[in-house]
Amino acid sequence: MGFNLVYYVCHVICSLILTNTMSSALLSSPGSNDISGLGDINISAILNSFQMGYDKRVRPNYGGPAVNVGVSMFILSISELSEVGMDFTLDMYFRQFWRDPRLQFERRKNLEKLVVGAEYINLIWTPDTFFVNEKTAYFHKATTENQFLRILHTGEILRSIRLTITASCPMDLQYFPMDSQLCYIEIESFGYTMNDIRYEWNDGLNSVQVSGDVSLPQFKVLGHRQKTIEASLSTGNYSRLACEIQFVRSMGYYLIQIYIPSSLIVVISWVSFWLNRGATPARVGLGVTTVLTMTTLISSTNSALPKISYVKSIDVYLAACFFMVFASLIEYASVGYMAKRIQMRKNRFLAIQKMAEQKKNEALHSSNANIHEASNAEPNMPKQTEIRINMHDPLLRRNAGNMMRGGQGFSGSTSRLLPGVNHGGGSHARPPEELLLHQAPPLLQCKKNLQKMGGISPSDIDKYSRVLFPVSFTCFNLMYWIIYLNISEEIVPDLVLLGSS
Repeated sequence: MGFNLVYYVCHVICSLILTNTMSSALLSSPGSNDISGLGDINISAILNSFQMGYDKRVRPNYGGPAVNVGVSMFILSISELSEVGMDFTLDMYFRQFWRDPRLQFERRKNLEKLVVGAEYINLIWTPDTFFVNEKTAYFHKATTENQFLRILHTGEILRSIRLTITASCPMDLQYFPMDSQLCYIEIESFGYTMNDIRYEWNDGLNSVQVSGDVSLPQFKVLGHRQKTIEASLSTGNYSRLACEIQFVRSMGYYLIQIYIPSSLIVVISWVSFWLNRGATPARVGLGVTTVLTMTTLISSTNSALPKISYVKSIDVYLAACFFMVFASLIEYASVGYMAKRIQMRKNRFLAIQKMAEQKKNEALHSSNANIHEASNAEPNMPKQTEIRINMHDPLLRRNAGNMMRGGQGFSGSTSRLLPGVNHGGGSHARPPEELLLHQAPPLLQCKKNLQKMGGISPSDIDKYSRVLFPVSFTCFNLMYWIIYLNISEEIVPDLVLLGSS
């Protein structure tokens, strides 16, 4: 204990002798300070006197009130805002203000503050400030370290440093690309709690300033706001400052590269509705090409974005466009299927009709023979001739029934009784010629009904699609843009707009 006291006293005496010697030497040099108007003031002696008994490991007012550290920032540029990395990069002047009574000096004429270089910063106590959400940061050293120190005669200190910081910025891409993002920078002491250091914005709402030259390719800087936070951690309560910057995305790129091309692809898929049903290669090729093009566009769009689990607004639009082009392809498939079914039905009906004609001719010959025999033998004896035709198609059965109306009867499954003779009555038989004339109009009506299925023909589907597809896509666009543009225009409260004082 005694040895340490003697060592400390000797160190102080040697420092005083050295300071006096240097002061005398500087004062003895003629005109050394007269040029600056400081007279006989020795700046080096003042700086050296600060180090006598000064311990930079101890904060000012140790054991007393907390040190108030004022902070201000001037943002020079914002170079990047990445959705994939969820971060942003900015270049700024970072300034800290605090008071250290150990660095007070006597105020003299033309000497109210000392401006010293970066080397002297390593000799005094400085706040252990760090950025909470920082990913990477570096100091600028071209051509020298970009920082300086100002010491006022009252002990007030200003430290200014140029920094480039890449900080994390969690983004909500639900309304992408009509979204706005709120990124922030958080400032805090790494080791001192609120009992030792309290951070505050030095100039109030003007503590954060953004250069008017700040611009990004895809974003517009809307403004910023400042917060003062008390962070409760396991090691204590810490004073924290937060600067939040709001970015609004510019939609020009996405309109040109995604929205307009996808809409045109949908319009191109509608061309198939005006092509002939028989042009199968053209219609199928057009439908498949538009589907594959939309698939490629969706993949390229999502490859430039993070793999998130929720649906973005651009996903809704691209999914709707994909559904439209896919529906156009399915529309032609339904047209082809319906035309095939109708053709099969017509072929089956023609076969049945041919068979019915053969049976009818046989029945007419048989009926004539029976009429001749009945007229010679027993005139009042009723006779009947029956033709049975098995028709499995319900529509054909209904049409055949219409064809055979007008006094004819059915027995079993679609059987026909030719009125060659009186069926229980006293009237005479009709001639065969009258029978043929009676059956002709229902046959024409039946052929007309075979051109449709369920009351709709293949050409009707194309006609309806020419109107339904454009109207539905137009309605979707109106709802999409009205809804998303309204809900995405959200401005955070207490925002200091860029360019406002």
